Amino acid sequence: MTSIEVSKIMSQENETRQRVRELVKQVLASVPNAPEEQPQKVEHFVVNSLKNEVGKDFDRDESAKTLITEDDLRGLDFGAKLRIAENAKFTPLASDIIREKQIELIKKSERQSASKVRTIAIGCDHGGFNYKEELKKFLSGLGFRIQDFGTNSTDAVDYPDFAHAVAVAVANRNCDVGIIIDGAGIGSAMTANKVPNVRAAACYSVALAKNSREHN
Repeated sequence: MTSIEVSKIMSQENETRQRVRELVKQVLASVPNAPEEQPQKVEHFVVNSLKNEVGKDFDRDESAKTLITEDDLRGLDFGAKLRIAENAKFTPLASDIIREKQIELIKKSERQSASKVRTIAIGCDHGGFNYKEELKKFLSGLGFRIQDFGTNSTDAVDYPDFAHAVAVAVANRNCDVGIIIDGAGIGSAMTANKVPNVRAAACYSVALAKNSREHN
C-alpha cells in the first residue's frame, strides 16, 4: 500500500468519524427539552500539555474513566493539573505518583442540561469498536453518563448480542437512549426492534436521525 493510499484511507476515516459525531449531536438535540429547565451553555475546553497555553484549566482530561492507573499519569509534569470524574478511584501506584509529582486533581462536575437524556447505552460489534470508543469519550466530555455494553475489542463477535443488550437497557429504563454501531446498522436496528417498547432506526445522516426522532 502506497503512502497516498494510506493517507486517503486515514482521511476517509476522519471524515466518517466527524459525520458520526455530528449525527449524535443532532439526535440528542432533537430530544424535547424539559419545560421547567433552562438550557445551559456547554463548556468547551482545549486540552493539551503545553505549559504556556493561555486560559488552560487542566493539562489532561481523564474524566471519562472511573479508575485512574499509573498509565493515565504517564508524561505529566510536576504540579500538572488532571481532570477526573467526581467518583474516580485510583490504583495504589497512581496515588503514589500523584503525591510525588504533586499533581492537582480537578473534579468534573455533573452536567446540568435541559435535555431529558442523562444516561446513554452504547454497544457495537467488532466493526464498530473504534467508533464506539471515540463516541464514549465525546459523549462523556459533554457530561452524559455512559453504559458500555461491549464489545471490547476488534475480535469478531455476533452483533445481535450487543444490540439486544442495549435495547433491553433502554426498555427497562436503565438508560434514556441507546446507540448501536455495526458495519451497516440495519442488523442492529432489526435486533433492537424485537425488544418491546424499543424503536430503533438505522441512521446514516443528520437528516435521517432528525426525521426518525420527530416522526418515527
